[in-house]
Amino acid sequence: MTLNKPSFNPPNWVFAPVWSVLYIMMGISAGWVWAKGFHHKWVKTGLYHFGFQLLLNGLWSIVFFGLKQPLLALFIIIALLIVLALTIKWFKVVSKFAAYLLTPYFLWVCFATALNFKIWELN
Repeated sequence: MTLNKPSFNPPNWVFAPVWSVLYIMMGISAGWVWAKGFHHKWVKTGLYHFGFQLLLNGLWSIVFFGLKQPLLALFIIIALLIVLALTIKWFKVVSKFAAYLLTPYFLWVCFATALNFKIWELN
């Protein structure tokens, strides 16, 4: 199935480098929080949220690309945005640096949410 895409859809070559940088920043961010000591309540809380948003991120890819279900993917990416916002909130309690490292990821997921919505709307 060929999808109708909105005018603001980036070219395909953009996605791999963007996601590579975002995953590196996510790894540094999570590692920074982990290094503060997993025995701390806020570290655990932040990392549990981080893990959950990572699962939602993977699930979104499966539903959008694998199952080709843009509406269901839209609900998942909205949940991802919420859990990611909570992750940033808890990471900020532990380390502002770690929270700031997730900001580009949050902005990209906001963009991806708008893109997902328009793809669903156009198809």
